Formats: sequence, C-alpha cells, structure tokens
Amino acid sequence: MTYFQDLFRRLRLARVWVILQFALTPVLILVGLLWTRLPEKHIWQVALSLLLPILLGISALELQAGAMRRFAADDGRRVKLVWGAVALLVWLALGILCWVLLDWCDDRIYLWAGYLNSKAPVAWRARLLTFDHLQRWLTCVEWVLRWVVVPGKIIPYAVASAQGGWRIPWGRVIRIVWNWRWWPAMALASFMAVWLPGRLFAGDPHGAVTAQVWAVGLKLAATYLLAVGAWVLLLAWAAVLFGRQLKPSAEDTLVAVPVLAGPKEGAHTATAELPPPDGAGGSPELTK
Repeated sequence: MTYFQDLFRRLRLARVWVILQFALTPVLILVGLLWTRLPEKHIWQVALSLLLPILLGISALELQAGAMRRFAADDGRRVKLVWGAVALLVWLALGILCWVLLDWCDDRIYLWAGYLNSKAPVAWRARLLTFDHLQRWLTCVEWVLRWVVVPGKIIPYAVASAQGGWRIPWGRVIRIVWNWRWWPAMALASFMAVWLPGRLFAGDPHGAVTAQVWAVGLKLAATYLLAVGAWVLLLAWAAVLFGRQLKPSAEDTLVAVPVLAGPKEGAHTATAELPPPDGAGGSPELTK
C-alpha cells in the first residue's frame, strides 16, 4: 500500500471525525462569539460566563484529540480521550509561547532591516541589501517560522500526546520531524490554510453592495474549507507517517521454512524438519 492509499484509507475510516471537524468547528466559533455578548446582570449569567469558556476549551481539545486518535486506527486508543485532550494543553501552551515570541520579532523587523542595511557595504546597500529587500526577506522568514517550522515541530508531539497521554514515544516523534515527507505536507497545509486565504482578501472590493456581501461570504466559506481541510489532511498524513514506523520491513520479517536433513550414511531417505504448530510440542518429520 502506497502512502497516498494509506492516507485515503485513514480518511475513509475516520469519516465521522472528519465530518465533525467541518460541522462542529463553526458551532464552537459561534458559541464563542455569543459568549462575548453574554450579559452579566444576574448570578447565573456570571456563572455561565465563567463556565462557558472552560466547556468550549474542553470541547475543542476533545474534538482535535478524537480526530488524531481515530486517524491512528487501533494504535491511537492507549489512554482515555479526556487524558489525551488534557495532554494537548502542554503543546498548545508551547505554541502560544512561540507565537508571542514571533510577535515580538515581527514588531522589530523594521528596526532590524534598517540596522542590517546601515551595516551593509555601500555597493550592496544600494542594490541587493536595500531596506525594502531586507524587510521583505525578514518578513518571509518570520512567516515561515510562524506557519511552517513551529507548527511542524509541535504537531507530531501533540498527535503522540493525544494518542498516548504523557507517555510520548520520543524516538518515533523525532523520526517524524526528521522525515522529509513531513515538511512538504506542512508547507502545503500552510499554503492552503494561510497564504491562499490571504490572497482571496487582497483585492479591493468592487461592484454593488449586494455583490460585495456575497463575495465576502463566499471568501469566508472558502477560507474556512481550506483551513479545516488542510488541518484534517495534515493530521491524517501525520498518522500515516506514524503508522509506517510500526510496519516491519521485508528484511526484518522472519519466515519459517523447513530444514532439510540429508540421509544418514548408508541410508536412502531424507527428512524435512518443520516447526511445530502453535500449542503443539515436538518436531514432526516427513520422510520420503
């Protein structure tokens, strides 16, 4: 079975969780927006405003953990779903920390571009290492770090935690991170979920008001489908790479074969010693 056949097989087996990803995600977003509009005039409203974000967080984590576990087939149910969802909090916190650091870097790209331009040789400063070029290159580097490198390193650990809780197979995860098949998928997912939706909203609005409303609605729908679709495909691909590590290679597979013993001196027969069946003792001999 090829990698892509394995990918489509896992998507088919986990079709319920794939549908839930597309169906429940907008529900969670809508409930989150309603939570920001919730009044706090009564005690029950205050209690609901405190309890609702906790319930939303648990629901979102269980939705993602359930999909990660189902893509892994039988190998992904080593701990309860709730513990797999709780384990995702660690990697979510690490992702938020990296996001804050990248925001700090993003605010200083303007200063770094000016500093590098001022320190560059005069011949390079006017053509190659101009301020605009440096700012554009640093922005691209920051974008790749934010949407490709950091998620590409965190997602395999998150998938392993969703399946096994705090018992993370570090060796298997590191092999995924160093697998060349993982990073093109990560770059493609970032292109689908981030870069392409950004290009959809890059143009200036034109036409009648109704046409603009319809255009914005279609762009939002396309953005949602691209983002969720890229996320689902990325999780399934991670499960494929994890699953491929569990399959022994042809060299590692031992096959029981009969051992031929030559005839004794002066005899005219030979025997073939076969391994006994499971649960049986002895080694039967076939004589011919």
